Amino acid sequence: MDKIRYRQAQELIGKAGKFKGTKEVFKKPQEGIIDTKLFGEILNEMMDLEDYLLDSRPTHYLKKDEAQEFCEQIISIRKQLDSILGDFGVLEKADAEGDIKTLSDKYLILTTKSNFKKVLTKFTVDPQKIVVAGVPLEIDDMKRLNPNLPDAALKSIEKKISHVKNDITRKKEQFNLENVLVIVEDDESGELLAERVRELYNAQTITLESFKDITPEEFLKLLSGL
Repeated sequence: MDKIRYRQAQELIGKAGKFKGTKEVFKKPQEGIIDTKLFGEILNEMMDLEDYLLDSRPTHYLKKDEAQEFCEQIISIRKQLDSILGDFGVLEKADAEGDIKTLSDKYLILTTKSNFKKVLTKFTVDPQKIVVAGVPLEIDDMKRLNPNLPDAALKSIEKKISHVKNDITRKKEQFNLENVLVIVEDDESGELLAERVRELYNAQTITLESFKDITPEEFLKLLSGL
C-alpha cells in the first residue's frame, strides 16, 4: 500500500510540475530533518489560497489578474515543497548559493556591520563587492541616532563617512557596477542608512528581521524579487 501511495504522489507532483518543461526524477526518500519553519509557512500559504475558492463561488472562475496571483502563490508553494523534498533526497536540492552568487554579482552591496558581511560572504556574495558602512552616510543622521555625541566624535565620524563614500565610488569604478543594493536589519540605524543610500545612489533595499536567522534559500528569494 505504501508503494502504491508513493507512486501516486509521484504522478500528482509530476503533473503539477509539467509547466517546467522537464521530466523530474523522484528518488527514494532518505533520512532527514523536517524544516518546521518552512513547513509552517507552506501551511499558512495553503490556507491563504482558500480565499480564492470562497470568493469565486459558485463557478470558481478567476479573472486574469486573480489567476496570476493564484498561480504565483501555487508556484511559490511548489518551490517550497521542492525544497523539503530536497532535504530528504527525493529531488535534487536547488543550488541556492550558486544562484545567490550569480544574482548578487551585478551589485555593489552596502551593509552596517562586519558580521553582516560575513553572513553575505558565506552565502557566496563576493566580499570585494561589499562595503561595510558602520556609520550613517550623513552627519545629521548620526546626530539623530546619538544627539549627545561631542563635537570631537562628530569630526571623527565625518572622516569615516568620507572614507565610506570614497570606498563606494572606488569599488563602483573598479568593478564597473551601476547597481547599488543596501542590505540592513530592521532597526533605526539600518533604516537611516537605507534611506540615504537610496537617496544618494538610487539603491535598492533588502531589510531583514535578523541576519542571524536568515537562510540561503530565504535570502535568495529576497534577492530574486528585486
